[in-house]
Amino acid sequence: MTSGSYLKEVRRQYEIYPYPHRDPEDEKRRLLYTWQDNLAQINHYCYRGKNAFKAPLRVLVAGGGTGDAVVFLAEQLRRADAEVVYLDISRSSMEIAQRRAEVRKLSNITWIHGSLLDIPALALGEFEYITCTGVLHHLQDPEDGLNKLLSVLAPGGVLGIMVYGKYGRTGIYQIQDLMQIINRSASGMQESLANTKAILACLPPSNQWKKNEGASPDLKIPDAEIYDFFLHSQDRAYTVPELYDWVERRCGLHMQLSRVDYGRMPYTPECYVRDPALLKIVKALPVPEQQAVAELIAGNIDRHCFYAMQSAGTTATVDELDNVPFFFLGFAPIQGRDIAEHIRKNPGQRLVFKDPRTTITLVLAPGKYSEQLLRHLDGERSLREIFELARNDMPPGGDGVTDAQLLEDFRPIFDLFNSAEGMLLRHKSVSRFPGIEELHSMSRAF
Repeated sequence: MTSGSYLKEVRRQYEIYPYPHRDPEDEKRRLLYTWQDNLAQINHYCYRGKNAFKAPLRVLVAGGGTGDAVVFLAEQLRRADAEVVYLDISRSSMEIAQRRAEVRKLSNITWIHGSLLDIPALALGEFEYITCTGVLHHLQDPEDGLNKLLSVLAPGGVLGIMVYGKYGRTGIYQIQDLMQIINRSASGMQESLANTKAILACLPPSNQWKKNEGASPDLKIPDAEIYDFFLHSQDRAYTVPELYDWVERRCGLHMQLSRVDYGRMPYTPECYVRDPALLKIVKALPVPEQQAVAELIAGNIDRHCFYAMQSAGTTATVDELDNVPFFFLGFAPIQGRDIAEHIRKNPGQRLVFKDPRTTITLVLAPGKYSEQLLRHLDGERSLREIFELARNDMPPGGDGVTDAQLLEDFRPIFDLFNSAEGMLLRHKSVSRFPGIEELHSMSRAF
């Protein structure tokens, strides 16, 4: 298949079945977020926690589809000196995205109907942040597509990428292979779709897709999703080693992996390996190999989300005591003082936290100073301020407790929550980022 015919076929699919399925009227009742496009996450992982996004900012949404990322980013940047550029090959998808933006009265979006393969000819200028979700893996040459994005990435800029994970999509690829046989003589897209629905309705429990989906009623999946899952004309997926080979070795970028809704946790072997001797062997491996081991054990990572940066060491750390720790996403409702009170009433007891969005359960074994530290963790105080207040709570002699001792106690708390995207850092010079519900409420004023 030539590049021209490939692009034509993909464009036709998304014109007929805009993806993902969205109703613009839903913008009146909720704001969808896209995983790596949250400014709080970008700031934490890519700017050492020190970017308030107040300076002039240009964002490119490459392959914007029906508008999830462009709406979410434009909403976050509504009051900033920012331009969000939407680019997509499907006019039908773009029209849905535009209607969603109109419902929200967003005026900071530039709309471009075209392909990211045409970026060199579009004279778009440079961007500080480029998000490209679910696009590169549908190109005949994903590496060429990434290079075209890099050609318009500003110095110090950041890429937010999502590509498919190989092992987690095993059931999908079995259905794709099946439908290529069944649809060999199908008259067109509608007949192919009808055949696919019929197959999904009769799958036995032994089928890999059926196993992965559990009790989910397959026939309720919107047509656009069914076509994108099982009938796409161009689709490839990656393993962790393949990502490192592509992004870091060949492109010279630095990568921070995160699974949608789960964060870094699924890429950490300690989530699965309980035997101490075996874990010691695995943890002695280089980090990319540890992540490859975790991916193979888990078997269900179907999407790899990652930031790609031109420099290493861009993640905010607790070693910078002027950083402010705050609970994030599903853990945001948690209050540090409530945890501290639980520790006070239940000395020596482990704490169990369940993320309401996922099946993630975190277990915290409180340290010597955890109660005092958590009591003052309010999302506004820096670590330096928390440490000073914690010392004041201690019996006489607390003045002798050093920052290093308190940091040693706080680090496991942060690492535990951060592994599930439940806690991030921002520098004290950066104001708090509004949460999803707050952003949606604020948008009603416009």
